[in-house]
Amino acid sequence: MSDQTYRIIAIAVYMAAMLVIGYLAFRKTDDLDDYMLAGRRLRPTTAALSAGASDMSGWLLMGLPGAIYAFGLVEAWIAIGLTVGAWLNWTYVAPRLRSYTQVSKNSITVPTFFENRLRDSSHLLRITSGVIILVFFTFYVSSGMVAGGTFFESAFGGSYLTGMLLVAGVTLAYTLFGGFIGATWTDVVQGLLMLAALVVVPVVAVSNLGGVGETIEGVRAADAAANAAGADLNRLSLVAGGSVIGVLSAVAWGLGYFGQPHIIVRFMALRSAQDAKVGRRVGIGWMVLIASGAVLSGIIGVAFFWRDGEILANPETVFLDMAAIVFHPLVGGLVLAAVLAAIMSTVSSQLIVCSSALVEDLYKIAGKEASPQKQVVLGRTGVLVVAVVAGLLAINPSGTILELVGFAWAGFGAAFGPVILLSLYWRRLTRQGALAGMITGAVVVIVWGTTALGDTLYEIVPGFLANLLVAVLVSRATAVEQPEIEVEFDEAAAQAARA
Repeated sequence: MSDQTYRIIAIAVYMAAMLVIGYLAFRKTDDLDDYMLAGRRLRPTTAALSAGASDMSGWLLMGLPGAIYAFGLVEAWIAIGLTVGAWLNWTYVAPRLRSYTQVSKNSITVPTFFENRLRDSSHLLRITSGVIILVFFTFYVSSGMVAGGTFFESAFGGSYLTGMLLVAGVTLAYTLFGGFIGATWTDVVQGLLMLAALVVVPVVAVSNLGGVGETIEGVRAADAAANAAGADLNRLSLVAGGSVIGVLSAVAWGLGYFGQPHIIVRFMALRSAQDAKVGRRVGIGWMVLIASGAVLSGIIGVAFFWRDGEILANPETVFLDMAAIVFHPLVGGLVLAAVLAAIMSTVSSQLIVCSSALVEDLYKIAGKEASPQKQVVLGRTGVLVVAVVAGLLAINPSGTILELVGFAWAGFGAAFGPVILLSLYWRRLTRQGALAGMITGAVVVIVWGTTALGDTLYEIVPGFLANLLVAVLVSRATAVEQPEIEVEFDEAAAQAARA
């Protein structure tokens, strides 16, 4: 068989496994709580791997190694910032959010939690946050479909449209029928596949080069040759070629975790607040390994291809190209499947959050009541609607879509992050303060990110700080005594403290 045939077999086996998992999850989904939150019975290991896989998209196996290959370890600060942010999220948000969302009228979505926590009878908080989620994630999902089409085009030489439709179709199928359970179970498999690929590829590549010492010498030799040609590279340094603002912007990516709906919804689905401790250990352990693997793949790739006198035309293929050289085509196909896993796990999680925004946060606000079975049907309809719109956008991707997706992480982090933290840790937050802060954070990110200011400091920093400041000032100006909120706050805090 040809190398291409082996790769196709590996991808086909992976796709079939995802569909089987989706079917098994379908048989365990009875009502909307199951479809959106797995009935709050997610084990901590499952939640940790699912949160990690839904967070890490194709940039982990392509974008990050490519940046390291091209510029060196100075690009690793983003991985450091994300790891620190994830640890803080699991430590301070996960246990408190799990307890508070159940205490506060069993809230199963982030917008519903805001409304219940702050007693917003106007529904403005729920509507605003639901619309923010729906708009940004529709473009985010579209971006994942574009990545899938581009991946198939470059890896197999096939049609972009065929690849995009295949990735979208399989992801939609297991998400549409399996819901949150299906997305979570597939995330676990995808997370383990990504972990295996990112551990094995750099280890085998270093062995192929002759060891760690030879690898380091190869990187230095490649830098010396590039510098002789006029470059200014020191790829083994964490600071060479960087700046204080640049490092701050990279590390600031960690702030985004506090406001990512598709990640923090995993905290809400835990069996109890006590499970957050185990989840943190598993999740951060997984993250350290895969981030290290991605960084090492990029730096090892410098020596690997320098040995053969080769300079990659597209640095983002460094991980895939190394895997294709050092492994049998069937194993190389499984590495390709790991890239698809990164893309599809993120898309499926975002589809579920979009569905919840449509059904739980917008449909129910209209006063519509439905049976548990009809609510699940509505949830699936929401997934289908968002997927179709995202797919139409992905058929002919434009710069506008890619630009929006580029600062979507900052948008969610700045719009929701401070409000989440204040909701959990400051009893005096008011609905007016939360709404004003949320809108301020989103607007600052959009203005900062679409002007020349975006070339200076990452927009999440001013957006996050502006939200925090406005939310606190407006809350102090509009604070009134609300005994019911006080009791609820203390109960949630007490439950979380036992975790």
